[in-house]
Amino acid sequence: MFASLLGLASALSWGTGDFVGGVASRKVGTYRAVLYGEAIGLLFLFAALPFVHEPFPDNHTLKWSIAAGVVGNFALLAFFEAMRQGRISVAAPLSALIGSIIPVIVGSFMDGLPQPIILFAFGLALIAVVLISREKDEGDPTGKNRYLLFPILAGIGFGLYFVLIHEASQEWVFGPLIAARTSGTISTALFLLFKQKSFRVKSGNWHLLTINGLFDVGGNLFFILAAQVGRMDVSAILSSLYPGMTVFLAWLILKEKLQFLQWVGIILALIAIILITTA
Repeated sequence: MFASLLGLASALSWGTGDFVGGVASRKVGTYRAVLYGEAIGLLFLFAALPFVHEPFPDNHTLKWSIAAGVVGNFALLAFFEAMRQGRISVAAPLSALIGSIIPVIVGSFMDGLPQPIILFAFGLALIAVVLISREKDEGDPTGKNRYLLFPILAGIGFGLYFVLIHEASQEWVFGPLIAARTSGTISTALFLLFKQKSFRVKSGNWHLLTINGLFDVGGNLFFILAAQVGRMDVSAILSSLYPGMTVFLAWLILKEKLQFLQWVGIILALIAIILITTA
């Protein structure tokens, strides 16, 4: 039960961060939004260090954390690039689906298959992710753009990130997160330099980047704790329900209308959560 609640908290936090990050990316650009969201989140982690007592990460933790940070930021860049190209209705479900399936496959080899009721809940959760993420795409009525490179790469990156950061954080929390976000920040900065992009951000947008960084760190923190307490695959599935929070905030704040199938997806997500938490 506690692990499921932590996984759900991760989805709520990541969903909030994605909503704010999406708004920020429209104002400052997707690459700068990713870079400064990572960097600000890193500052929050350093600020918390005096209140936690963890040893410096060993070589095993550092290697897996650095790999997780690079892969995770690669996934974010691919995801935002897909969004920039206008493939919002494709990027969200594809990336979330692939990102949740990979940990399930890995978890089945590591810990064995979950209970049948959990597998059924997995199926409901995956359907919920697809339905919640659905949007009308007037520019692509034929659906020819459903299978695109960037959403697939983003999903693979997110799924690998779940596995890598879980391996890095078997015992510790803040050390792996700091190492991962440091490598992610550096890799994104190098990418910006390679692309010859400006690092400049207008002063009126820093509050969005700060909120994004805080909630993104929260999503990572809750996922690590959930995977430590329970199974990685269950935690990944629950965390992958983050589009529900993003859609809800868009409905609440931006007054965007929810389609019927999105409401169905929200109901299925709630049923999946109940099944997982009570199994």
